[in-house]
Amino acid sequence: MRKIFLAIASCFALLISTSFVPSHDENRMVWLYIHMKNYVGNELLKLDSVQYKNALGQPYRISKFKYYISNIKLIEAIGYEFYMENSYLLDQDDEKSLQIIQKDVPRGTYVAIDFILGVDSIHNCSGIQNGDLDPAKGMFWTWNTGYVFLKLEGKAAASKSPGHLIEYHIGGFHSPNNCIRNVRLKFSKPLIVERDDPEMTIKVDVAEILKSPVDIDFSKLSSVTDFHNATMVADNYQDMFSILEIK
Repeated sequence: MRKIFLAIASCFALLISTSFVPSHDENRMVWLYIHMKNYVGNELLKLDSVQYKNALGQPYRISKFKYYISNIKLIEAIGYEFYMENSYLLDQDDEKSLQIIQKDVPRGTYVAIDFILGVDSIHNCSGIQNGDLDPAKGMFWTWNTGYVFLKLEGKAAASKSPGHLIEYHIGGFHSPNNCIRNVRLKFSKPLIVERDDPEMTIKVDVAEILKSPVDIDFSKLSSVTDFHNATMVADNYQDMFSILEIK
């Protein structure tokens, strides 16, 4: 009888102890998924196959669109900032690159996201790097000029360049030709990080590169591949981001 009692008592103790062990869901890391969706106005961007018009009504097609975002910060309601140190190369021709995944995001209520379009000065001067900053990605000029922050290429009938090409390769971090632009997007509803993996979709409007504050005329400016006019284009693209969805 004593053995039976001890066995029952042991099972009961085990049941009590395991009932207080947090579930896997409570212990698991929270992952954040950021989806970047490239548009031209209200149309999803399609390379080569679709003709668009700029603010001056000039038709054009896009064959390449890629850009860096870096130094991403999630801003919490009480002012805490969660920093994501990587630089990400977003390439319309590589669907996988358009999703940024960040693991181990601290739980909290976040009200905004902050990042730069470009690569910060430290990484511009850090020599040959790997990952998305690998020069083999085709976004690196030279050791003293650093990275191309954004590439937009295509064709436009109004362009006077050979083959009616348009190309805007924007970069540079030295004043007065610094093309790094800071972007802060406030959320219309908070991003709540608890147990589930949250998702955020950011719209990137390519049309903004070509307008506001300066409407680009393809017949006058079909190519920017150095510091000339680069900051003007950078001022245009600073406001091409907006929040589409948070869930």
